[in-house]
Amino acid sequence: MQSHHRTGQIRLTPRQWIGLAAFAAVSLFVAWGTHVAPQSQRLPAATVTAARTDLDSLTVRDHRPPHDSNYNRASFGPAWTDDASVVGAGNACDTRNDILSRDLAVTARTPINSCPEAVAAGSFTSPYTGRRVIFARGRGSASVQIDHVVPLAYAWDMGARDWPAGKRWAMANDPANLVATDAASNQEKSDAEPARWMPPLRGFHCQYAVAFISVLIAYQLPIDAPSKKTLKSALGNC
Repeated sequence: MQSHHRTGQIRLTPRQWIGLAAFAAVSLFVAWGTHVAPQSQRLPAATVTAARTDLDSLTVRDHRPPHDSNYNRASFGPAWTDDASVVGAGNACDTRNDILSRDLAVTARTPINSCPEAVAAGSFTSPYTGRRVIFARGRGSASVQIDHVVPLAYAWDMGARDWPAGKRWAMANDPANLVATDAASNQEKSDAEPARWMPPLRGFHCQYAVAFISVLIAYQLPIDAPSKKTLKSALGNC
């Protein structure tokens, strides 16, 4: 029987799904493996133009509200649940392993409780630093983390606290909002918005800006004014 969270509580308009489709195209730039450095990949001009238009269409708040102490990661559902209303869910594999499979050059797989073909080993170029990272299940697992491009705590502060549970579950597990990265960058970013954190690799700022904007558009979230300025600058250097 399907969980009530997979009955589609998230309701996106055609324009918002187009936004996710645009980010899906950006996600192709995420599947680098060990072949191409992120900074060498250029986004199509039409994608950048659309991102600029979308950025200007977002509702703008003067600043991010003070962080809500009632925020709880559990409000976005069980971590990496396969039971969310997003593309790729319901495939008997947890979201973390779905993203590892997408973003890494996988060299070995192994069955685990949450995924029959979990990634056991692989490597990739971190989009946030441009450095190669080796993944090995076990002690090496922590070297690769999955980042929410639009942090969940930021989304909560900007309005997700009022969403139905299914929409929060979707955002937390949407491949369009997820990217494998090196652990240090993910931990440094924490829940920071673009005004406070952008990837150390400046050559990835354009892709990051497009990704961030696409998710805000898809989930109808506003942007804080300082972050809008940061993203606009990033798009200006594409």
